[in-house]
Amino acid sequence: MDRLVAMLRAAGDPTRLRLLLLLRQAELTVSELIEIVGQSQPRVSRHLKLLGEAGLLERFKEGSWVFYRAADRGKGAELGAALASLADPSLGQADTARLAHVRQARAAAAAAYFKANAPEWERIRALHAPEKDVEAAIVKLMTARPIQNLLDAGTGTGRMLELLAPHARRAVGVDVSPEMLAIARDRLLREDIKNTQVRLADTYRLPFSGDRDAFDAVLFHQVLHYLDDPGAAVAEAARVMAPGGRLLIADFAPHALEFLRDDYAHRRLGFSDREVDSWFASAGLKAHGSETIAPPSGEKLTVKLWLATAKSAPRIKEAA
Repeated sequence: MDRLVAMLRAAGDPTRLRLLLLLRQAELTVSELIEIVGQSQPRVSRHLKLLGEAGLLERFKEGSWVFYRAADRGKGAELGAALASLADPSLGQADTARLAHVRQARAAAAAAYFKANAPEWERIRALHAPEKDVEAAIVKLMTARPIQNLLDAGTGTGRMLELLAPHARRAVGVDVSPEMLAIARDRLLREDIKNTQVRLADTYRLPFSGDRDAFDAVLFHQVLHYLDDPGAAVAEAARVMAPGGRLLIADFAPHALEFLRDDYAHRRLGFSDREVDSWFASAGLKAHGSETIAPPSGEKLTVKLWLATAKSAPRIKEAA
């Protein structure tokens, strides 16, 4: 009862209610919220602090920036949804209009970064099996079973989240690049994907516990060849997996394109089945074989998909 009263008090202030309704629509920084609601930084920060203490929103640090988002799980999320359904539609119209301007500014920044780097990305894409074939295979494997919580480790531009979030109850993407996350966040906003969020995080040190944040589906899409220790990243992903959860790796088969090391910072030139299976075994995962997606030309890179599952929780014997 006390917790409910505290949440109602926090949301009972008109400005805090405006902030909560805004943060149910998008992840926003303090500066963006100041621009939208037209109040001072100390005032907005104070309101956010009270909402956070009440469990109605979450706070995530991304480099020198801090993002806020309405709680998407638990009682705070339930109350936020109830308040949004009861609020007069005209209450947030002006705020929503200003939010659109913030989104446009984000989109412009993301587009500029993408334009500057697109030639390099397109060159890489041209080297391997058709992207549409790879994406179709990933979707088929990942959606073979219903997805509750999805983790896209090394999400990059958020393309995998865009593909898989419609099949999941909740999806989270992590990446070490703020620039990539800006593109991913813009993509998710443009596609109006509400059940997904992105976070600045290292795949070696995921900011999740193995209980509350357990993921039943984890994806590494074209990530591991950049890492010094791919096996350690797989083991860290296994730590946050739910019993019986699935882990899918999409990456290159062994190849000899040395220029990818110098020009594109690839640490590894593809992986063999034996190596990937050894990571799974060390992480306590059960390997389920691999699928090969060959390019039309033998001179290009072959993409492989490796699937593994976490051990199921032990059954509890019923009392006699």
